[in-house]
Parts: sequence; structure tokens; C-alpha cells
Amino acid sequence: MSPEFLQQEPAVEQRTAQDPALSDPLVHAQTNDMPTLAFKFGGTSLLGADRMLKAAALVRDAAKTARVIVVVSAMKGITDRLLEIAHSASARTEAESIVGLHHKVLKALSLPAEIHSRVNTELSFLGRDLIHEAVKTPDTATAAAANPELLDRLASFGERFSARLFATSLEKIGVAAVPVSSSDFIVTCGTFRDAQPHLAQCQQKGREVLLPLLHAGIVPVVTGFIGATPDGRITTLGRNSSDFSGAITAHIIDAQELIIWTDVDGIYSDNPNESDEAKMLHNLSYDEAHALAAGGAKVLHPRVLPLAAETEMTVWVRNTFKPHLRGTRIGAAFKKSSSLRGSL
Repeated sequence: MSPEFLQQEPAVEQRTAQDPALSDPLVHAQTNDMPTLAFKFGGTSLLGADRMLKAAALVRDAAKTARVIVVVSAMKGITDRLLEIAHSASARTEAESIVGLHHKVLKALSLPAEIHSRVNTELSFLGRDLIHEAVKTPDTATAAAANPELLDRLASFGERFSARLFATSLEKIGVAAVPVSSSDFIVTCGTFRDAQPHLAQCQQKGREVLLPLLHAGIVPVVTGFIGATPDGRITTLGRNSSDFSGAITAHIIDAQELIIWTDVDGIYSDNPNESDEAKMLHNLSYDEAHALAAGGAKVLHPRVLPLAAETEMTVWVRNTFKPHLRGTRIGAAFKKSSSLRGSL
């Protein structure tokens, strides 16, 4: 959980609390006065069953005292592999390999037989759809580039697999969770590979999809990166846009905080791998952080901060693998809020 609150496919993706596997969670937020937090996990944080379970434990801890929504990236490396299918001479084989990798992660989660069987079926259906797309791809890069709509459909599978596996990881440790496709509520223009969201429509549809789950104490696990045109065609918001997806989702549900969990300790004044003088920046204003992102800092998507500033939502950048570290806080003028408790 963030320091400010610390005390020291649609039919498949919209599983509800009536699912027997979700009927007796250890963590089930119930009160109406809880804060709402959005967690966004990057691909490195989700690379394999062990990392997924460690990330899931962070959600479980936060969900004891807050409503939590999660936005996930594809596992590290998967999006590149999916895009390579578009011009691969062995597209089907590569697609089958990607499907098999996700089934191996599912097996490594060591789930009860009933849950394993159900999720295995879900992954198999999704894998069938991926293979169907793969077998009709062109085998040259030029032809693939001429079909950006196909590239977006292919790229979307990484987050869709990831959301199912992460929701299952939460379920394993007793947290009621369901995968939710962001294409159900992130409405975009038709510029494939760099689609722009229609925020008013996103908010209306997103609240209809997400708020009932949150009010029922269920953690929605939302696919990052993906949207859809008004007529339902899959789009993506551009490469490395899952943080932006997280900000949109947090904005939709009026989250007080967006916590971006990644593989670095926070935001630095310079690249710590290149400069011995790089310093951790513990507190930044929206404008300061936006200037860093616009200047090429790779920690944050440049469109996250303007959206967060609209509602004065606090943004944190923290390390999934070092959750004891405070990370970087981004917000309005830095000060303690009398309505929030923490170790700032």
C-alpha cells in the first residue's frame, strides 16, 4: 500500500462474486468510506508465477483498508514477440509458444484443481484466438506495417493473458478478483497503434463496468495498453502506454492515488546507470515530474501527470521488489494532508 495510507473476453473477463471460487475471500472490502487506490504493475513485475504472487501480496495488503483496482502490462518481452508474429514465416509456431509460456505460468501457480481447470480453459480459448490471428498474418514486415489494425489485435493478447493470470494469483491468496478488458470501456479514435482515448465516453462506460465490482469488494484486474473504437475494433494507445492506461482507469473511478509499481526505486534526477551524481527525487510537483517525463525520463508516460493533476490525484513510483522503500511521490504542493495518515 502507498505510504499515504500506511499505518507506520467479456463473458470470461466479467466473472462476478457469484463465482464459487470467489465466494469466500480472505480480503473483501465492504465499507463505503474506504479510500480508492489504483495499482499499475509493469511487465517486469509480472514475469512469472513467483513475481505475480509477490505483486498480488501487495494488493492483498492494500485491500485490507482500501478499495483497489489493478492495471497490468503484458509480461516482459511478450508484446515484442506478439508483434513479431505479424511478419514471421513461422507465425503459428511462435503463437503456440507464447500460449504455452502462459500455460506454464498457470501451472507454476499451483492452484487447486478446480480453479486450475477453469483458468486453463480461459487461457486455451484466448490462445485459440491468438493462433487464429497468427495464421492469417503476412510474412513480410512491409505487409505487416500496412495493416496496423492487425498489429493492434496481436499486441493486445499480452495484457489479456496477463490480466487472467494476475486475477488468478489474487484468487489463490484469498482476494476476490476478476479480469476486465479495458476495451470494454476505453473508447478511442481509430488511429491504430497510437489511438487517442475519448475521456468522457471512457468515464461513463468505465464507471458502469468498474464501480459495481469495487463496491462489491472485488478487485478488477484491468488490461493496460488496450482500447477499442466505438464500433468495437481493438486499438492500442501506443507502445509503453500502460501507465497512461493506469492513469485513465484511476481517473475514471476517482482514485485518490495511482501507484505505479516498477523495477526502479523511484524517479531520479538523472539516469543512475549513467551518472554517479543521480539523486533520488522523493517529492515532485506535477509540473516537475511532467517536465522530466517530457524530457525523456522513462519512468513515466508523459500523459500521466496532466490527467492526474485534473483531480489532484497523488501518483507514486515504487519498486515492486523493494516495497519497503518509499519511492517518489508526485502531487500538488507537497504537504501532509490532515485527512490522510502516513509515514511521510
